Amino acid sequence: MVPVVDALTSVLNWVALGAALWALVLVVLLRPPLPGRPDGWAYLGLLVLLELGLLAQAVVGFVNLATTDRDVEALTFGGYLLGALLVLPIAVFWALAERTRWGIAVLVIGCLVVPVLNLRLDQVWAAVPGV
Repeated sequence: MVPVVDALTSVLNWVALGAALWALVLVVLLRPPLPGRPDGWAYLGLLVLLELGLLAQAVVGFVNLATTDRDVEALTFGGYLLGALLVLPIAVFWALAERTRWGIAVLVIGCLVVPVLNLRLDQVWAAVPGV
């Protein structure tokens, strides 16, 4: 993709991996990220920033998709963009609804899914037709 998008994607991947590591620590400590505690607000704030970055990535990705002359699987690319955008709110909702270790573990999985979807976005964008 465009170098600016590649830089944004790299930052989003590292932030998502850091958020996954933080959530893993929360799993071990059995501390759900409650909005009433300072560490809960900090973690949820990090996830909000990550979601805003994913929103920017989705906007730029759809603009690039609409203006490219490349042969890109538009439906697949758009699906991965929307999937990356929706996975975190679903994981946060689940973690706040279920205050057990498994609810927090969903945040780990949700944060790890973001880099995987970004990797697939890059693969779909760079795919050579007919290969």
